[in-house]
Amino acid sequence: MKIKVFIYDDSDVRRQSLRALVDLTPAYEYCGEGADCSNLLIDMERSRPDVVLMDINMPGVNGIDGLKMLKRNFPAIKVLMQTVFDDSNLVFESIRNGANGYVLKKDTPQRLTEAIKEVYDGGAVMNPGIAQKVLSFFSPKSHDHLLTIREVDVLKLLADGMSYKMAAAQLDISFHTVNAHVKKIYEKLHVQSLGEAIAYYYRHLG
Repeated sequence: MKIKVFIYDDSDVRRQSLRALVDLTPAYEYCGEGADCSNLLIDMERSRPDVVLMDINMPGVNGIDGLKMLKRNFPAIKVLMQTVFDDSNLVFESIRNGANGYVLKKDTPQRLTEAIKEVYDGGAVMNPGIAQKVLSFFSPKSHDHLLTIREVDVLKLLADGMSYKMAAAQLDISFHTVNAHVKKIYEKLHVQSLGEAIAYYYRHLG
């Protein structure tokens, strides 16, 4: 079954480029696009994508507001934010609102297609540079709830950009075990998303 991809970007040229990339990837299926998120609820209801490529900066209803609406109404749909390094504030906001991953607009087509697959498979995509850029927005976490060695191993691999499946293969454990470790990490660090956990890793453990 193909991975259905929906594109939000205010640039006509970039939307065409992204559509061409999706069309040229056999495992993916283009299912729609928008210049902003004004019609997001209708778009999602009609197209039912697996992954949404979401530009952060758009006129009208921007990517952050679109992300909030999408996660509130269609929580199962994965959202891959498209950003540039100057978007630190907005990247932070997207972390807080449940984005599944982040790609830079200058990333290679190969990296983008890999990122779509990673978030579809349940992983999280975060360019290390983006993680470093938003660290200043996170207050220091308490060290009272230390992670186990295996939890640190899992978090390191995810911080390195691996998907849950890749981390499981690297550590010779199951996908479900990785997922269980991540849930424990959330509890111990008092965070709500993998992005926050990765930011903690870079701040305290990396």
